[in-house]
Amino acid sequence: MSKDLRIRSHVFSDSALRAPNRAMLRAVGFENEDFEKPMIGIASTWSEVTPCNIHINDLAFNAKEGAREAGGAPLIFNTITVSDGISMGTEGMRYSLPSRDLIADSIETVVGAENLDGFVAIGGCDKNMPGCMMSIARMNLPSIFVYGGTIKPGKYKDEDLDIVSVFEGVGQYNKGTIEQESLHKIECNACPGAGSCGGMYTANTMASAIEALGMSLPGSSSHPAETPEKTDDCRKAGQAIYKLLEMDLRPRDILTKAAFENAITVVMALGGSTNAILHLMAIAHSAEVDLKLEDFNRIQSRVPHIADLKPSGKYVMQDLHEAGGVQGVMKYLLEEGYLNGDCMTVTGKTLAENLEECKGLKPGQNVIHSISNPLRKDGPLIVLKGNLAPEGAVAKVSGLKVTKITGPAKVFEDEESATKAVLAGEIHPGDVLVIRYEGPKGGPGMPEMLSLSGILVGKGLGDNVALLTDGRFSGGSHGFVIGHIAPEAQDGGPIALIQNGDMVTINSDEKILEVDLTVEELAERKNSWKPKPLLIRGALAKYSRLVSCASRGAVTDQFEPVKQLSPQNV
Repeated sequence: MSKDLRIRSHVFSDSALRAPNRAMLRAVGFENEDFEKPMIGIASTWSEVTPCNIHINDLAFNAKEGAREAGGAPLIFNTITVSDGISMGTEGMRYSLPSRDLIADSIETVVGAENLDGFVAIGGCDKNMPGCMMSIARMNLPSIFVYGGTIKPGKYKDEDLDIVSVFEGVGQYNKGTIEQESLHKIECNACPGAGSCGGMYTANTMASAIEALGMSLPGSSSHPAETPEKTDDCRKAGQAIYKLLEMDLRPRDILTKAAFENAITVVMALGGSTNAILHLMAIAHSAEVDLKLEDFNRIQSRVPHIADLKPSGKYVMQDLHEAGGVQGVMKYLLEEGYLNGDCMTVTGKTLAENLEECKGLKPGQNVIHSISNPLRKDGPLIVLKGNLAPEGAVAKVSGLKVTKITGPAKVFEDEESATKAVLAGEIHPGDVLVIRYEGPKGGPGMPEMLSLSGILVGKGLGDNVALLTDGRFSGGSHGFVIGHIAPEAQDGGPIALIQNGDMVTINSDEKILEVDLTVEELAERKNSWKPKPLLIRGALAKYSRLVSCASRGAVTDQFEPVKQLSPQNV
């Protein structure tokens, strides 16, 4: 066993002074020979609070076994998770995005404190994946991400169901198109077991993006949760870490600007979640890669949307797996000239070399359209700018029948009051529903609004009512929804200044978001504006004071370098 592999944990075997450290490790099972092996962490997001993560404990032990078989000394440790689907539409949703950074911080803390040489991170629910990847990028130790896998589709009346079916069912029940018994049956059958939400929502979007980044083993992003393939993913990841240590191949060797462009390309082709923009920006920040909102529009303009996946399409992730998986899509995109095949991956091979072994998309499959017959000739995720969003806003326009709306603003200070207005029939076709003070600072926590967007779709208003917010939308949201408006209301952005009846224009073709107010009118309103008071205690209070603008990824560690003072100024 080469001692050269022990990048950091060699401190435990090189000196008699480290006998106390070794004594502690003996208590958790280390033997003499283990001190000559690289210490490999297995970061597990196992929890019983969500089906996305309930099976990850077993997956972590498989990864541990793989690392041990390869010659490492593995140790499992845990971090937190929250369930977006369970907290959606409640005050609990304010903790969702902050949990991403808490996950990143906690993994960084354990890996740093325990002097681990490398690690496997296993994530399931939405914020696990970017949180794990942010810590991987920060620590820059040999690392691999493993996705816990997608849930199987539920069934009711011979139709596939998922969690979004339930949210939209609430709108259908409110409109009177289904009975309460049908809504109950949808609820009972939507989530049949372990795994993350089944459509091309945030979890599956980020899993696909991470594989496109080169940070997951080939094929692992589309293997469903409760399959032998997923178990095998974890064992192989544990084994692969040892090879990365031998090669001294580190995340920042893989996480290049070209790799992020590959990830954005795959997200656009699959019709992924708007959250991908926020999370890829945050991962790039951790990797010190200069990724900007303009990069998303640049790639969006040339990459077609070819995946007929929920929420706006027909199929779910398991269908994509059976059609050839994310690897099949990537092979097709590479062949058509949309991906950079020279990017390095955690296999130690380039993306093109990995894809040579892929069989590609299966003949006759219906999930992925051809480049010549796309669902949309360009990508469905767009960044809009204008006097209502000087620093940008994000929209997902897949499946929309209209591309522009001009209508009167109906302004609400929170999601709850807006939802009551929709359910009471106070929002009409042509209205522009505005929900503000839901940004990273003002929310605090930038909550998602799948509950409200699902109700709008269920009531038949998804195409003719625009929904604007400085908060976020779930990957399961579809309809005319625009989020991430920056600057947010709490920072005095224009969204804080608009009033009921102001005419708002959203033009997705020209990527414009504007309110019919002059610079002078906005300035006059700004003079009388005051921010809302922030919380003064607890995790959300800390978060609201640290978090950056959404257009910068809503990260919590964006600080300007400290300028060194000259001796005469000290």
